[in-house]
Amino acid sequence: MRQVIAIPEFRRLWLAQFVSIFGDFVALYAVYSMVSFRLHGTARQVSLITVSFLLPFALIGPIAGVFVDRWVAKRTMIASDLIRAALALLLILASTPYHIYGILLALSTVSSFFVPAQSVTTPMIVPREALLSASGAMQQTLQVVRIVSPLVSGALVSSLGERPCYYLDSASFIVSAALIGSIAVAARPPHANKQLGSAVSELFSGMRFILTHAVIGFVILSIAAGTFAIACFSALIAVYVRDVLHGEAYLFGALGSLVGAGMLAGGAAITTVARRMARKEYLVVFGIILTGVFILVIAAAGNRMVTMVTCVLIGGATALIVIPASALMQSETPAEMRGRVSSSSVSLIALSQGIALLFAGDFASRFGIVAVYFASSAVLLAVGLFGLIRLGRVR
Repeated sequence: MRQVIAIPEFRRLWLAQFVSIFGDFVALYAVYSMVSFRLHGTARQVSLITVSFLLPFALIGPIAGVFVDRWVAKRTMIASDLIRAALALLLILASTPYHIYGILLALSTVSSFFVPAQSVTTPMIVPREALLSASGAMQQTLQVVRIVSPLVSGALVSSLGERPCYYLDSASFIVSAALIGSIAVAARPPHANKQLGSAVSELFSGMRFILTHAVIGFVILSIAAGTFAIACFSALIAVYVRDVLHGEAYLFGALGSLVGAGMLAGGAAITTVARRMARKEYLVVFGIILTGVFILVIAAAGNRMVTMVTCVLIGGATALIVIPASALMQSETPAEMRGRVSSSSVSLIALSQGIALLFAGDFASRFGIVAVYFASSAVLLAVGLFGLIRLGRVR
């Protein structure tokens, strides 16, 4: 991990991710707190926050990947950051959930181009044998942010309201753009065909690669199925805190920090273990099973202390899923297809999350949040057990 951070170009990309994600999380927690605790939103209204953020990834992601493979990745990331800096300021004017939904749709539309561009850039500045460590570093950065940002957001919202969080998010995108602008990336060979017709034919090539590759196809489809259940759990956690644990915004933020702490600790251990494993896809399956078990514990207990401890364990289990999957994607995908494959995988996962969130809000309104959590656990355990059987047949 230290060696990969020592690479100057990767270090700048890593810092850019840290700054922008920190701003994103601070703003997102402010949005959730506003809708849940100030506007007293319903479970459906709260879940639609995440649906609005995920929908462009699901629908626009594959199209974005086609163009990212044709464009200069560095310029794409800088342009995305500057546009998002302007869009984040619009959250200051939002006064209803529907205003928030529209702004989040616009923000994630632009992010649909940034994410595959970053996926294209990382293998260009990091040696192949260090990609697992690079993935671990990126994920651990995300978890440090998950620990710190809910506390910062909760403190800002409690004392000054939501607006400082949105200013901070906008500024973070500007800093990220400046850091990315200082990265020296070798130019890729020009795309062989820039005609519109070829772009249309390439649209489904990333999805076709995922579905026909034995390991990557299994991993991404397993994560997509598992994400359906995890999304049902995570999208309603603010309402769970309010209605079941009878807590306030501070407890909601603390649970997010605890999940981040678990992922940080789990990521440090997993990076070391995974490098010695020939079949890293097993880690993904074990992570899905463990997450199902821990959500079952939370649903059964309905207790603050149990929920806090279990959120740490959920974080560790999630690291088992994310880090090996990211490294597999970057190492097994041909360089000329990384944008399309990355965006197609994000699209599949975002689509499963969006469907889950639409389902979770209605299901929770009819049967209660605890019933949603039991159902989420059952789905995760079923996906994990199927994965163990399936991996035994894949060589």
